Amino acid sequence: MAFDSVPDSWREALAPALAAPETRRLAGWLAAEEAAGKPVFPPRGLRLRALELTPLDSVKIVILGQDPYHGPGQAHGLAFSVPEDAKMPPSLVNIYKELASDLGIARPAHGNLDHWARQGVLLLNSSLTVEAGLAGSHARRGWDAITDAAVAAAAARREPSVFILWGNHAQAKAARIPELADSGRHLVLKSVHPSPLSAHRGFFGSKPFSQANAFLEVHGRGPVAW
Repeated sequence: MAFDSVPDSWREALAPALAAPETRRLAGWLAAEEAAGKPVFPPRGLRLRALELTPLDSVKIVILGQDPYHGPGQAHGLAFSVPEDAKMPPSLVNIYKELASDLGIARPAHGNLDHWARQGVLLLNSSLTVEAGLAGSHARRGWDAITDAAVAAAAARREPSVFILWGNHAQAKAARIPELADSGRHLVLKSVHPSPLSAHRGFFGSKPFSQANAFLEVHGRGPVAW
């Protein structure tokens, strides 16, 4: 996979990661996997979509996921999101339930979160690809160098932002980012993952959407129209 499609707004911040040996190995490994006929999601052209829809200078909120959905027609480059014609995954159903409870917003008819991303919500998975049917199959292949750098770049900005960390994986990833750990200017919201396996243990009732908007308004950044 070539990384020349990294959006201009992110290119300088990600330059060291893009030049790292693990990123070159990742590109070669992905090319070999696809040449061997293994289906990889999301398709080429969508893998950096989170960065394309949310330029670095527009980031207000970062929501971290683990890796893309591994079923056909689901992954399209945004964490937790699916195309409008795809069945809504259980975790997203629970996210919408909490949104309704928190802000009274009725559940949308589809699971496409483009409108969040275009308002400054960076929906970033730790790994930006996955093999069909094999969750976590591209973890530890080199994506973390890039996605850690993206989170660090967002955390290093002067503008106060919100980091929403659902589940142990997202919280562990954020703990590796010195700019986030050392800065008191951002709001960090943590809860269990919205998966059906854990949502009832602290995700429901956590009110991340209203807390995020209240913080953004206090700091003059304007709320997100969830």
